[in-house]
Amino acid sequence: MSEPRVRRAEIAIEQHHVDRVYTRLAELRAQAEAMRAKGYEIGHGAQREAVFEQASMLFERDMMVHHATQTLQTLDAEYEGLVFGRLDHTSGEKIYVGRLGIRDAEFDNLVTDWRAPAAAAFYQATAEEPMDVVRRRVIRCSGQTVLDVDDDVLIPEAVGDDMRVVGEGALMAALGRSRGDKMRDIVATIQKEQDEVIRAPWRGVTEITGGPGTGKTAVALHRAAYLLYRHRRQLGGAGVLVVGPSGVFTNYISRVLPSMGETNVELRALGAVLDGIDTDRQDPAPLAAIKGSLRMRKVLLKAMRDTPPDVPDEMRILYKGDLLKLTRKELEKVRRRVHGHGGPPNRSRVRAAEALLEALADRAEENARTDGRTIDRAELIHDLGERIDFHRFLVVWWPVLYPGEILRWLGDPKRLTKAARGVLTPGEVDLLAASFADREREWTVADVALLDELRVLVGPPPKRRRRAQQIELDAAPPERGSQGKPHRPEHYDEYSHIVVDESQDLSPMQWRMVGRRGRYASWTVVGDPVQSSWPDPEEAAQARTQVFGPRTPIRRYTLRTNYRNSAEIFELAARVVAGHAAEGELPRAVRTTGLEPDVRTVEPAGVESAVQAAAKELLDSVEGTVGVICAMDRVAEVGTWVRGHADERLKVVGSLDAKGLEYDAVVLVEPTELITESMTGRRVLYVALTRATQQLTVVASDDEWLPAAK
Repeated sequence: MSEPRVRRAEIAIEQHHVDRVYTRLAELRAQAEAMRAKGYEIGHGAQREAVFEQASMLFERDMMVHHATQTLQTLDAEYEGLVFGRLDHTSGEKIYVGRLGIRDAEFDNLVTDWRAPAAAAFYQATAEEPMDVVRRRVIRCSGQTVLDVDDDVLIPEAVGDDMRVVGEGALMAALGRSRGDKMRDIVATIQKEQDEVIRAPWRGVTEITGGPGTGKTAVALHRAAYLLYRHRRQLGGAGVLVVGPSGVFTNYISRVLPSMGETNVELRALGAVLDGIDTDRQDPAPLAAIKGSLRMRKVLLKAMRDTPPDVPDEMRILYKGDLLKLTRKELEKVRRRVHGHGGPPNRSRVRAAEALLEALADRAEENARTDGRTIDRAELIHDLGERIDFHRFLVVWWPVLYPGEILRWLGDPKRLTKAARGVLTPGEVDLLAASFADREREWTVADVALLDELRVLVGPPPKRRRRAQQIELDAAPPERGSQGKPHRPEHYDEYSHIVVDESQDLSPMQWRMVGRRGRYASWTVVGDPVQSSWPDPEEAAQARTQVFGPRTPIRRYTLRTNYRNSAEIFELAARVVAGHAAEGELPRAVRTTGLEPDVRTVEPAGVESAVQAAAKELLDSVEGTVGVICAMDRVAEVGTWVRGHADERLKVVGSLDAKGLEYDAVVLVEPTELITESMTGRRVLYVALTRATQQLTVVASDDEWLPAAK
């Protein structure tokens, strides 16, 4: 039976069990409501009984009502996602794991509470120590509906013919049952190296590197669940943050995230780390490289301290018949003096008022000396500080600053040139100014890190004026605490553990943004240098070191076996990236299919029809997903080419959004365009070539991307 059919059949099996659970839940709820109603009846009866019996009956009523109310609250609180896992043991015993323990009318176990000892294996079992678990299944539900299942096989040789396995576990089971000791040794090696990472100590930094198909992401997510269960007291309250490269990626891993009932795991893409913003929009590579550089912090600092546009350039105030005037130059001097103290501007208005008053007092003393008069400086400062016209001027001259406003200011080339003097080249200034000039333009993923940097630099706005997030002036505050997650303040920075996937692509500014969320955190960092799309790894490493601290212990693990790509597909990918990877950085593909990649070179005018034909062929030949991967700026265009297929299995993604994803088959469109659009060239193409597990078709109008065969 094909994998999609197996998945549908297994979902149906789990749906049947979940239906039983919710039917029983309704029965228990009805019983609790009946108990509460009976308790109230006892209370009414107590009023008619003798005094010596009344106290006993009221006590009985209170106990019944209290117990029934608690039961109802528990049943209601744990209604969503009640069943989330299943364990199949070597003995044949099946245990369903969920948020609440439930037995049927005959006291047979329907769901085991995740906190019970019997459920411990769901969190703690690994391939190295399976705890008699053959298969661990994650069940994803919405309400009472089972949406998907995903399996881990911990003892491949124990998988019987009647046990159907879904997801990556199916591949491991197949490998484990393959003929010959060599393949079984490979499976044992995979399991051992993954197990070591999952069980690594929670303190400090655990770094996982490895090429495509080595299971880095799955290991990191299992590690998060394991740590939460094993070290709940240290990690559970503050929560775990998982950061992925894109919304496409986070949606993908949310299907198989082994949070296993945890409500303290939060999943965010890089474009959604900052509360109030969620974007997947990407800048062209040269522009993203500028925005991600640590140099931008200097530019932002200067821009923040510059005189805001449209503020008064002169101050006039009358005091006891004497006109006190401050010119533009003098006001700018006062502004520089206030910023010289280094505090956030939104917390410096009092200091700005004091500096203005001192400047006015200086002017009043200067006028008095000219006229041969004397003034009481302290009295003048006090009197002017009480004046409404002074405070009206102060409010507009020292306005509350918002990060989005400051970035928009940099759309003015003159203002940006001033802020970037000695930091950016004229060409870089032109690129940035054009990016920020369009006020209708949506923020990009690279902008989010700049906005977060400015958020910290300017400080929070005064509480009485704090609206929404104020990064987008009309943005609504994000909903926190939904789907069972605890309510946390905006810009929460006390996560106990942070998982960063595709870490090789984080810019230095993005490292600073993510680092703010984990001031006291331990870390799991997942990546592959060969797949990097960031052009300056040394600068990124510097920023990462600042986040972790120079003395933080770092444990490094390397996963070396690619068990997802076929050897035929990976051989082509390895040729493409040859010369860009150090010795030993590429994994070893162990699976063969006999299907070589299909490389089709066509005339430019024939690319569209060739892509359509390739997509149809792959949809007909595989029952799983088919990805069409192209350059980022051609996603919409290529999407129109294949729109006629109208198959939900077909997805069109850009090269950067393909990071971390996998498809049963892939159509790769114009590989040379992937090389030219990226600052790291062939590394991005290498990523795209390693997304397919079974079949790969390349459609190209040139062969410049293809290295000569050895």
